[in-house]
Parts: sequence; structure tokens; C-alpha cells
Amino acid sequence: MRRLAAAALLLAAALPAGALSSPPLPAADPAGELLEGVASVDAPGVPGPLVLAGGGAVPLVTGGPDGEPVAAASRLGPGRVVALGHNGYVAPESRNRGDTARFLDNALRWAAGGRKAPLVGVLGESLRGPLERSGFRVAVLDGLRPRDIGEAQVLLLDVHRVDDEARPAVRAHLLRGGGLVAGGLGWGWLQLNPGKGIGDHPGSLLLGEAGILWADGTLERTAPGGFATGRGRLGAAHAERALEVLLAAENGQGRTEAPLVRQASAVLVRAARTLPPGDPRLLPALRRLAAAAGRAPPTAERPLGPGDPLSRALLAFEAVEAARLPPAEVRAHPAAASFPGLPLPGARTVRRTVALDLSRPRWQGTGLYAAPGASITASLPRSADGAGLFLRIGCHTDELWHLGEWRRVPGIAMRVPLRGGETRAASPFGGLLYLEGPGALHGTAVDVILEGAVEAPRFVLGETTLKEWNDRIRDRPAPWAELESSRIVLTVPAAEARKVADPEALLRFWDRVLDGCADLAGLPSERASPERFVADVQISAGYMHAGYPIMVHLDAPPFLLDLEGMEKGRHAWGPFHELGHNHQSPDWTFEGTGEVTNNLFTLYLLETICGAKPGEGHGAYPAKAAAIREYLDSGPDFARWKRDPFLALTMYGQVREAFGWEPFLRVFAEYADLPGRERPATDDAKRDQWLVRLSRAAGRNLGPFFAAWGVPVSEAARREVEALPGWMPEGFPPR
Repeated sequence: MRRLAAAALLLAAALPAGALSSPPLPAADPAGELLEGVASVDAPGVPGPLVLAGGGAVPLVTGGPDGEPVAAASRLGPGRVVALGHNGYVAPESRNRGDTARFLDNALRWAAGGRKAPLVGVLGESLRGPLERSGFRVAVLDGLRPRDIGEAQVLLLDVHRVDDEARPAVRAHLLRGGGLVAGGLGWGWLQLNPGKGIGDHPGSLLLGEAGILWADGTLERTAPGGFATGRGRLGAAHAERALEVLLAAENGQGRTEAPLVRQASAVLVRAARTLPPGDPRLLPALRRLAAAAGRAPPTAERPLGPGDPLSRALLAFEAVEAARLPPAEVRAHPAAASFPGLPLPGARTVRRTVALDLSRPRWQGTGLYAAPGASITASLPRSADGAGLFLRIGCHTDELWHLGEWRRVPGIAMRVPLRGGETRAASPFGGLLYLEGPGALHGTAVDVILEGAVEAPRFVLGETTLKEWNDRIRDRPAPWAELESSRIVLTVPAAEARKVADPEALLRFWDRVLDGCADLAGLPSERASPERFVADVQISAGYMHAGYPIMVHLDAPPFLLDLEGMEKGRHAWGPFHELGHNHQSPDWTFEGTGEVTNNLFTLYLLETICGAKPGEGHGAYPAKAAAIREYLDSGPDFARWKRDPFLALTMYGQVREAFGWEPFLRVFAEYADLPGRERPATDDAKRDQWLVRLSRAAGRNLGPFFAAWGVPVSEAARREVEALPGWMPEGFPPR
């Protein structure tokens, strides 16, 4: 840390006077005017952060525990801009919550140069009424060409609609002195535009020169329903001010209270990941500081935590900078030796031809590992150009930027589009190599020649023999290994995989588990792609979490690979629970049951695969009779039921104990085949359908049973099943 502090002093001394001082404000700081009468604003959906860097950008409202901007103001030439971290802010519904209408009205009047009743240009009729009731004149625009914008003095837009064709017209409007209030969402736009980066966000392309960028990520609320306002929350919300704060903290100078330093660290980390490569102010400063500072990389033993705020920002900068380098210039990052690791000494690179099955979605393993910094070449036919093919380096896709402590670099996986001919790629962190196809071209494969990687231990059920595995494959030099079938892939440290003498028997067990999931969910046993477990030194949430892949900590591989233990159900609850998440359906998972219906799979697998007795597998299930009695004696409370997953699971378990698994198998199969028009769209509809379908499958009226537990359903749903014989578990409700 001493060397970092010295580098910070040198950087501060080397910067021109005011080079990173608090950024210039508009002629008058607009925050007071924009926030007049505004104590809180709505959080439509899940808003995301903005990054403010350069220009005259001013934070207005912040969110999340560290105070990142969700609303900001700036100037583009003579034009005035207010930017918002969700496109829902420009929808009429958002105006009805908190002081949002007042805030938006303030924003429109300020952006229009202080006019009391400016002409507001909008796309679509939905905002006409609300705006006219607030005293605005409204022009409904046909588009965003110059002739469409016409005489509008301020535009109220979803910035996602400002595409390449519309951007010049909106920019020209601002440069003529017009105003803009724009909402957008970084993470949502990325989901809808696969293959693009956050630097391509239309809002950033429009307002980057005004110092406003949309960033990936989400912001937690700071007030009921939304975000509280207050100037005390804005201290380091601008990225250049954040660097000033961290330099002062590193040097022991200036105002460096812990909340301000936390805010500065979060803001600067986000900025380092978001700023375009041509940023002329902040990135050069970070580059000089990173070059001068000597810092130990994060490891499990020496993580980077809140006490290392500037080091965290510099690590984020380095990770992004390395990802932008041409492959020939990429070097191994010092952190890569700790994780994901290096091949064994003396490992030689190979040339391998891999058939990429274009009918399969998601990742396809290659049995190869890219060493950190190694240049990988992928060659494929010219005819494959534009087919939507990718090379992935690294399976550790969890990003950890939001965590308070980093045990590895928070983002280490990369994905590179493949062109016909030759593509080169390199990662400073390395990782297992995968190919990805479009998953839609049945019966088609492309041969891809991969060069520059080392071999990894990989056992494929039905392809690899036990003799091949034990004689040579398990000793291959990569630090990570995969045991794979058409239903499951277990990605584990090679040292753990080498202990498995019979991966064939292990994978056949896991195949039975995945077939059990499919049986209960009413799905075919054959899968388009296998489920994946990937072990990591640190994951983004929880002890394990569902998704593709399912992420687990490094203590999980020993029991995932322990055939005898898994067959007996030891340690099985966690992995079965996450597989349940990947198979549960939103059609029969209503609010409060997200951590309940997945455990039906847990119980089903424990009973049918591991031979457990009903209710075995977790100490918290079933709920004890005393706990049920206490819940019912105080009056069945659905809100409380929803907060206690194991109490709720007991209700489902009572149905299973009385009728077996057959009603669940039948009902889930019904849901799997439902046409779209019959799928429940609301929580009320989900509960109603669940009661009706489960009652019919059990042949009993479960309405009184739902009522006894306090689970609400409609009168119409109760009438649908009232002709069935009534049922209540023996001794329930307890007296």
C-alpha cells in the first residue's frame, strides 16, 4: 500500500491544476431547481446506474447502498439534458408514485430553459393527458427526424428509441438550445442486444459528450418504492470527483469519511468498466496511476475489500483495459496464477479440430485450456462467416463487481465472435475453451481448428473409455477438468477430477438425477443442452446459485464427485435445490414460493433417486408440529407464510404424503403443454389454477386446506372444485 500511496501523490502532483477537480457545473447548479418539492422518486422496475465523467454532468438522485447516480443533469452545447436510469420514468405509470411527477415536471421545465408551459415532444399518445394536466403543451411526434421534432422545445423520450438514424436529429435539437429528458436502462438494453457492449448503448452514444453514460448493473432502492433525494448523497457521485476522494484517502488528506470513500470506490469502479476507450480525462489518469502502483492481486487468502478502495478501482480499470487489447498484446495478469490457474509446468500447446454442432445451443466443450495471456487461433471455413459462432475463454462467468470483497478479479470470462477464416483471441486470465453456435441449424456441424491451447482432463460419457481416462486423460496439464454427459457437465479443479476412477458410474447417477427433474417437470428427458455445475473460488450470490451454469464454491466438488455419498443423499439438498430452480415454472410458482416449488424437485430426487423417506434431507423440513400450531394459532397469515419457505413447503409436503407424487406429475405435465393463452398472467390467477388443477389431480377439494393455511384463492376457483370430496390431512389443523 505504501507504493500505491506514493503513486497517488505523484499522480496528484503531476496533474494540471484543476484537471480532476470537481467537474464544471452548468452556469447554475440545477439540482436545487430540479429537486424542489421532491423527497423521493419512483423506482420503476429495477433501475440501473449512470456514470458521470467529464462535461458539466451533475448528479441529482442516487441509489444503492453506495450512492451511485440514477438521475443526472448536464448540458450539450446550449441544450439542457436530464438523464434517468430506467426507461419506465418516461411512462405515465411512474408519475403516480412518490414525488416522481413533480420531479419530471421540474425536469421538463428546466430542460426547456425555465419555460413554465413548454411544448413537449413525445412519441405516442399515452403521455398527452398526464402532461397536459400538469400544464404542458404536447406534440405527439411521428418520429425523431428533424421535421418530426419541429417546434418542440423539450423532448421526453425512451432513449432506446434514439437509434443511429435519429441521433443526429436529437443532437441537433440540443445544439439549437432544445431540451431533453431521457430514460434508459443499461442492463435491460444489454439483455435485448446480445453481442453488443455497454459502450454501444444509444443513450451513451447520444450524451457521452455531455458526460453522461448508461452503465450495466442494478440499483437497490433507498426509500419505500424508490430513491430518496438529498444533497448529502451526492458527494462523490461524479467519477472524477470520486477519484479525487480516493487519492485524498490514499494520501491521508482531505475529507475521507468512510461513507464518502465507499461511494467514491463504487462510482469509480463502475466508471472504469463503462467509460469508452477514448475518454480523454479519467482513463489516462487511471492508466498513469496503475502503471506507477505496485499492488498484490486479489486471492482467497488476500482479498481486496473495502479497505482497498483505490486498488479496487485500478483493478477494474486493468481488467477492462486488458479486454480491449489486440490478442498479440495481451499478457497474463498477475492474479491469474492464483485463479483460475496455470497449466502444469512443461505443458505443450496442441492443434485440435473440434466439430461445432450448430443444432446445440449454449457452450460446447473442447477439452482445451487457454493459458493466461496465450494467443489462441480458431480457424473455420469461410462459409461459416456470419453464422453467429463464438469462442468462449473461461467458464467462471459470475461477475463480482457488486461484492464488498473480491477473492479474484471480478470479471474473468470472455466471448469472442468467430469469423470465417482465422480468429485470434487471448485472455489475461485464461480458462477452459468452449465453442458456441446458434442452436437452430439441425443436422449441421462446422469443423473448427483450435491452436495455442493445452489439453484439459475431460471425460465424455459414451465417448471416453475408462481406460483412456485412467491411463492418460485425467493427467492432462490444465488446472480445470470436465466430466460430461448429454444431461450434465461437472466443471471442477483438475486435482479433484483426477481422484475419480470411475466417472462413467458417476455420470450415470447424475443422468438419473436430471431425468428425474425432467419427469417431475413434465419435460422430455433428452435435452438441447446439458445442465452445468461450475466451481469457483467466489460466486456472485449465496452458497450456490442456479442459472447457466449453476455456480458453486470450491468446497462443493468433493461431494458432487462422491458417488456413494450422493447416492445416499449426503450433501444432496444444495445441488438438487439449484437444479430445482432451473426446472421450476413461473406458471405454478407464485409470490412467496420461489424458494419452495424448486424444493419439490429436491424432495422428489431424494426419494426416487437416493431412497430417502418422505421429508428427509434437510433439518428445517418438515416444520415441526409445534411450529405449525404456533403459525395457525396466531391466525394463518399469508404474508408470513410467504416469508418462511420451509413452512410453505410443509403445506406441499402434506399433499405429497397423502396422495404421493402422482398429482404433481400430472399437474406439471398439464402446465408444460398449456397453450400461451391459458397460462396464468397474475399471481391471483396462478394460485387459482394451482388450486383447481391440483384438486382435480388429487380427486379431492383442496379449497378448505388452502384456506386453513391462509393461501388466498378466488371464490370462482373454490366453486370449480366444490363438487369434489373434501379433504384435510389427518389431525390438521392441530387443536
